[in-house]
Amino acid sequence: MIEPYTTLMDRYKDLYLLGSTGSILAWDMETKMPPKGIALRSEQLALLQKTLHHMLTDPENGRLIKQAADHPDLTPLQRRNLHLANKEYQEATCLPEELVVDTARQTALTIDAWKKAKAAKDYPAFRPYLEKIYELKLRAGELLMEPKGSDTPHDALIDVSDPGVTAHQLTRLFDEMKSGLIPLIRKCVDSDSQPDTGFLKRKIPIDTQRKITDALAQAIGYDITSPQAGGRIDETEHPFTTGYYDDVRVTTHYHEDKFDSNIFAILHEGGHALYEQNLPREWIYQPVGTACSSGLHESQSRFIENIVGRSPEFWTSFYPKLREITGDALADVTPELFVHAVNLVKPSKIRIEADELTYGLHIIIRFEIERDLFAGKTTVDELPQIWNDKYASYLGVEIEDDSEGVMQDTHWAGGAFGTFQSYALGNIYGGMMLEKLNADLPDWRSQLSKGSLNEVKAWLKENVHRRGNLYDAPELIKKITGKTLTVTPFIEYLETKYSKFYSL
Repeated sequence: MIEPYTTLMDRYKDLYLLGSTGSILAWDMETKMPPKGIALRSEQLALLQKTLHHMLTDPENGRLIKQAADHPDLTPLQRRNLHLANKEYQEATCLPEELVVDTARQTALTIDAWKKAKAAKDYPAFRPYLEKIYELKLRAGELLMEPKGSDTPHDALIDVSDPGVTAHQLTRLFDEMKSGLIPLIRKCVDSDSQPDTGFLKRKIPIDTQRKITDALAQAIGYDITSPQAGGRIDETEHPFTTGYYDDVRVTTHYHEDKFDSNIFAILHEGGHALYEQNLPREWIYQPVGTACSSGLHESQSRFIENIVGRSPEFWTSFYPKLREITGDALADVTPELFVHAVNLVKPSKIRIEADELTYGLHIIIRFEIERDLFAGKTTVDELPQIWNDKYASYLGVEIEDDSEGVMQDTHWAGGAFGTFQSYALGNIYGGMMLEKLNADLPDWRSQLSKGSLNEVKAWLKENVHRRGNLYDAPELIKKITGKTLTVTPFIEYLETKYSKFYSL
């Protein structure tokens, strides 16, 4: 045993236990906390972040990392743990405690202000809160530039979510994505083979939708009912997933007249949850036992949501269950009509309800706005108009109010700058994984049509989940697929799929 290394890993266990406690407090703030509790909760979260920051930046950690790194008998896994620990230590020690605490406190307050302003369609009421959290994150990005070796504050923040990726690389990839998506979207929109989607607006009672939720969770293997369940599903304004290993929680939002919104929220968040729950048990409380990047996380959620969940094969097996739960509501809707309807291509205003094709443009808009904001090319005051202009230009839709525009997402209110790119990266990663899955398991779609997701889940677990944080995402993708990062497989998947739906 390498004593400094063992001592360091014991300290990391405490860090992960306390951090996972914070995730449950944040979950409670969104689901169960009474309205009056926000001020107290902001102080609780601020103290928690202060304590974590103290623990992480303890000089003893730096000493242990240095001593352990000099040992000649470290395994590759141990060296990866030390690399990740040192990276986190160097980044944390460059952030003043005051900034960390202020950010935690301001995040809770800004999220609360966002909820109220969104409901009131009142961006001016939200703007000063957003300005404050942006200034705090800009300062953090500036301080992180040196330890991360980043050229800009935005790159430093991006590296927190997606290590090894820069805004310059993302701009190139997203330009390629736009060049593939925009013509295909136009072809689908102009096609005569348009689905009837009117039945998707039929009112499905919330209690009925909760039964659909339970059935979907069972179908993908996200256990929320057994005595050994490690998950649960609750209701929030904005769906999300949080937790750690044995306690990974999903939330959704129900719309009585948009029942498909919940269906794909559950599939999306369920994909996140399966990733977290399938991380290597033997690496719990170690840096290598975490997800390797936000982009990889999104690849897993969007793989289950779209590549699996919007496929004809999935609905061949699950549609009879949906009909059983909903009774007469969908009695006149065939499986083929349903699948085409949930694969409708139609430019829209709301990201989380966007179709698989236009979704990437929603993300690119956010990335470009954020990139220019941190480059000083625009201001928080100008965000609503810039947002509206880009939606008109890229998607051809008119934003009527800021609640369906710049305030539709919780991310910036939560200080999650440098994260939106992860959604589009997830699509790119997923396309590359699909290409390899098709080569490795050419019969997987046939198995899915029979109701078995086992082959796909086993492949993802072996190739993605079980590798945890052994590699940065670009390296992991190369190990899985043998290829460097490319948009081509994702675009080819979309062209093949939607050519069939729209007779292109």
